[in-house]
Amino acid sequence: MKINEIFYSIQGEGKWAGQPNIFIRTTGCNLRCSFCDTKYAYEKGETLSIKQILEKIKIYQCEKVCITGGEPLEQYDGTNKLISLLVKKQYKICLETNGSKNIKDLKNKNSLVISLDIKCPSSKMHKKMQFENVSLLVKKDQLKFVIKDKEDYNYAKKIIKKFKPKCSVFFQPVWGTNPKNLIKWILNDELNVQLSLQLHKIIWGEKRKGV
Repeated sequence: MKINEIFYSIQGEGKWAGQPNIFIRTTGCNLRCSFCDTKYAYEKGETLSIKQILEKIKIYQCEKVCITGGEPLEQYDGTNKLISLLVKKQYKICLETNGSKNIKDLKNKNSLVISLDIKCPSSKMHKKMQFENVSLLVKKDQLKFVIKDKEDYNYAKKIIKKFKPKCSVFFQPVWGTNPKNLIKWILNDELNVQLSLQLHKIIWGEKRKGV
């Protein structure tokens, strides 16, 4: 697999926010979101075998592994194999995927948390989403929308109403925008969603790699 970085840090987003995680960031992404904060993972990385990846992460005394990107499902076979071996070694796994890759045939779905990121209009990538993925999520999974403005908010709200996800739903403001408006909209509409703030950026600011 081509891997951009492997590091140990605090999870900044979603249901594992604030908890120590081992991060495996894969290289390559099929999307080019307007607000992407991991452009360095588009192409840069080194080729590692699954065995080498497992050797690198075993130095950390941590049971949670977040496989992120880029887009991990760009390397579908490798990511599936990596997940299978992590499951055998009894890690708890979260797979972060961008909503454009079908997760129907993903192996070991019962043994990991799928974190599905549905892109909103401000990303310029919203037309590339596979919405059937939302219906495949179960209670243990999570659905995330990164929201810049009211248009994004209304778009996310319509998707929730249409697909009625069974899992936790997170609304996350685009970094640098004031979350107060998003909070106001959520409260006014009495939406059953959770606000997600990027803890790693609050702590370390704009530092990109290894946080």
